[in-house]
Amino acid sequence: MQVSEKITKISSYAEIRECQTTSYKSLHAAIELQLGEVICKFGNKEILDRPNYLTVQIGDSQHIMLDPEYLHYINHSCSPNVFFDTENMVLIALRNIEIGEEFTFFYPSTEWSMDRGFDCICQSENCLEYIQGAAHLPLNVLTKYELSDYIKQKLGI
Repeated sequence: MQVSEKITKISSYAEIRECQTTSYKSLHAAIELQLGEVICKFGNKEILDRPNYLTVQIGDSQHIMLDPEYLHYINHSCSPNVFFDTENMVLIALRNIEIGEEFTFFYPSTEWSMDRGFDCICQSENCLEYIQGAAHLPLNVLTKYELSDYIKQKLGI
């Protein structure tokens, strides 16, 4: 069975893909990117005092709604290819990324305790199976990932 996708190019480097069956949306690379490359700058459209499923945490009671908004289509993976550097407010490639590849980030890299945990379906070799934030993972797991300064501070590293 072939799945139909709607593809919308939204910048020089990215496109949104929407599954016509499930309405699931994801952000994909429109160009090749190299390890360490700054993909884009981002800001905050709004700062909330509580997390929601679209926010990125930057402090104990600071959760930003991303600007540009399409960045909230970057889904979770236990083997991420991008990182939200909340200190410099840039999205960085964690490895080389091919055209068409989905952008993914490790949610606990910025989230201490998420507003809702979920069963992970990333299917990566090192899938953690249930994701609910850095507070719920052992330090030896977290240190395998690039972590935001906020999460490092919470962990004392």
